[in-house]
Amino acid sequence: MTAPGTRGLLDSQPSNLLSVRRPLRDGHVEFGGDYNPEQWPREVWDEDLRLMTEARLTLATVGVFSWAQLEPEPGRYELDWLATVLDGLHAQGIGVDLATATASPPPWLTHRYPEALPVDHEGRTRWPGARQAYCPSSEAWRMHAVALVEQLAVRFGAHPAVRLWHIGNEYGCHTSRCYCDTCAVGFRRWLLRKYSDLDGINRAWATAFWSQGYSDVGEILPPRLTPDDAWSNPTQQLDYRRFASDTLLDEFLLERDVLRRLSPDIPITTNFMAMTRFNQVDYWRWVKEVDVVSTDYYPEFADPFNHVEAALSADLTRGLAGGGSWLLMETSPSAVNWQPRNPAKKPGALQRDAVQQVARGADGFNVFQVRASLVGAEKYHSGLIPHAGTDSRLWRETVALGSLLARLGEVAGSRVAAEVALLWDYDAWWACELDSHPSVDVVYPDRARALHHALWDRGISVDVVPPGAPLHDYRIVLVPTLYLATDEAAAAIRDFVAGGGHALITYFSGIVDEHDHVRPGGYPGAFRDLLGIRVEEFAPLLADQSVKLDDGTVADIWTEDLRVESAEAVRTYVDGPVPGRPAVTRHAYGDGVAWYVATRTDRQGTAAILERVVAETGVRPAALTTPGVEVTRRRRDERSWLFILNHTEADAVIPANGVDLVSGDEAVGEIRVRAGEVAVVRETGEE
Repeated sequence: MTAPGTRGLLDSQPSNLLSVRRPLRDGHVEFGGDYNPEQWPREVWDEDLRLMTEARLTLATVGVFSWAQLEPEPGRYELDWLATVLDGLHAQGIGVDLATATASPPPWLTHRYPEALPVDHEGRTRWPGARQAYCPSSEAWRMHAVALVEQLAVRFGAHPAVRLWHIGNEYGCHTSRCYCDTCAVGFRRWLLRKYSDLDGINRAWATAFWSQGYSDVGEILPPRLTPDDAWSNPTQQLDYRRFASDTLLDEFLLERDVLRRLSPDIPITTNFMAMTRFNQVDYWRWVKEVDVVSTDYYPEFADPFNHVEAALSADLTRGLAGGGSWLLMETSPSAVNWQPRNPAKKPGALQRDAVQQVARGADGFNVFQVRASLVGAEKYHSGLIPHAGTDSRLWRETVALGSLLARLGEVAGSRVAAEVALLWDYDAWWACELDSHPSVDVVYPDRARALHHALWDRGISVDVVPPGAPLHDYRIVLVPTLYLATDEAAAAIRDFVAGGGHALITYFSGIVDEHDHVRPGGYPGAFRDLLGIRVEEFAPLLADQSVKLDDGTVADIWTEDLRVESAEAVRTYVDGPVPGRPAVTRHAYGDGVAWYVATRTDRQGTAAILERVVAETGVRPAALTTPGVEVTRRRRDERSWLFILNHTEADAVIPANGVDLVSGDEAVGEIRVRAGEVAVVRETGEE
């Protein structure tokens, strides 16, 4: 086995990406969830199978947290109970997403190898008692994990129930970074691969600052706790985020390569957490290593727009899948257990949530979990089979949803049509939120959410893509808070605009290069010439301050002392630190236009800016709609399906022609969708 930190991405074998762009099964939208029979007595298993069949479940994720049951002591494997579970599911026609069970080590492992426990940046050991209590670099952990995967692959690699291998679980969710001495060794190796030698590291980290120059690679440490009120080297912090993501990926690849060798015909996945509040790993670097892209999404119930957030997370996952098929691997059927207040979902919300994910490219909707637990830390997390049993609204909605998803099978493999791209970059996110910046109020996902929300209100679909991705198929590219921008990423945006596209760039973009070094000559660095502007100084606002713009809208958090050079001012500040200065600019560049938004516009202001950009580019919505009524279209060959989700408390009438797969009714010219309900129209004739 390779030592931690010595293999990395460059030495891994590329995955077969065929399954990324295809459904798991043609003609099927999968429906299922995490199934944990090891937590229940055997007499419950038959009842589970009967109810799963009644609800038309087609996929069960099995074994995620079962390592202690599969290997109760080192080298003693007990797999017969799992074979019984797989046989039972197969007999009911339910496929299995079989986990490698390595998401959490059993107590015996860290008891025998205490060096395998994670250490935080203050030097404190994180102990067992929850989950993911392991150091990703630990050789002992890796050795035992690989041995378990080999046992599972040999025993179940040809089992007819197994449709997917599920490696680990939610990588980085609880132990995203470990700062132990083993990780320090791995970090040094990673740095030498990246920068070749110590001189390269010193240059990238600008170690002349604060007398940080290294004369021996052994002097380099993870960014551990520093003296009070003194910040760690920012490039060191940034590189450690990169290293930590790559270390988790390296761990994943060890297991994947075992499965490739012993079970080559079964596609492989792991459940990402492609949510706009999770940034512990760089999924753009991970995605090429899986066969099927899957993700987890959990709503923040305190957010009145959590359904819009769910749409953005789905669009991000579709982007990771290259625009093709993907699976929602986990969401909650109703309440979760980990928020301060955990209300149950309202009637109809489960169906609406499922249809929304399918509308945005998912070919499977799965939940955590099938049967609600009676014990443990997640006993108040909902299940498809709730504590109340089958005489409950949630169970009745589960059965109805199974029937609906079966009818929607025809959309599997179709693709979402989009003319707008939104750039999303984990490097930029990590760098944007480092210490000692002009304002702690500038957070990376904020402007992405705002821009996406404004287009969501208009029924305009958005693809989420990484910097440097091909942009020629789009009319508009949104570049929110791309604080760290490489020369290559900046050139791709510049070429897109020169070729006739419209790019909208927001403040605190293009400021630093990939090493977090400020680009000199005035802000916004990498985009200054493209935008035709120059900013001498930032003018961030204090807490609770706001400014007015000349169109009557309000902005907060950020302003800039901006001067137009070849651009035109579209909006100006009425008051604040820089009254009269431009707040929004437009610059004709080549055959296209580059827009710049130099402040945090409110919802009305953001919508007004995008309304003008959309009008100039001719981008069309999936259907004419109103805010709160979500519309999306999926296409395959000559067929198309219009998805309509009414998140409001009033009925909505949307232009449509075809047959509604939800109700069976025919739409001629328009369709009425009641408050809180959904429609999926198999379209005929003119859109």
